[in-house]
Amino acid sequence: MPTEEPELETVHLLRAAAVELGLHSARFASRNGMHPTDVRALIVLMDARRAGEETTAGRLGAALGLNSAGTTALVDRLERAGHVRRVRGAGDRRTVVIEVDERAVALGQAFFGPLIGQVVELLQGYDERERAAIRGFLEGVRRAAAAAD
Repeated sequence: MPTEEPELETVHLLRAAAVELGLHSARFASRNGMHPTDVRALIVLMDARRAGEETTAGRLGAALGLNSAGTTALVDRLERAGHVRRVRGAGDRRTVVIEVDERAVALGQAFFGPLIGQVVELLQGYDERERAAIRGFLEGVRRAAAAAD
């Protein structure tokens, strides 16, 4: 059997890691009575919060590729479950933004925390130059995937 090019081996490993991460996320969703899109929505909202950004329903829907009706159903479902709340925007009180409830953050931390800890531990085995290369590679993959048609 021919030896695979190192670049393709890396691509296949990345794909395998993406599959495993997706399965892990699906287990979280299943154990908590959630749809996989609910989990993706919570990730989008937590990433926005970490960046200090407010997220409207429109912005959330765009990030997830949902139409208006699908986004409303998603936010309603997450709100009923106590995972998010609708609040007035800080800069513009006319704007309604979606915020993650601390209970959802705690639920996610309890499940994903051990995996995150293992990944952080792996990264600590690399020097700063290597970590910068890893970040650059992953950001490039993210951009390429976002631009893919």
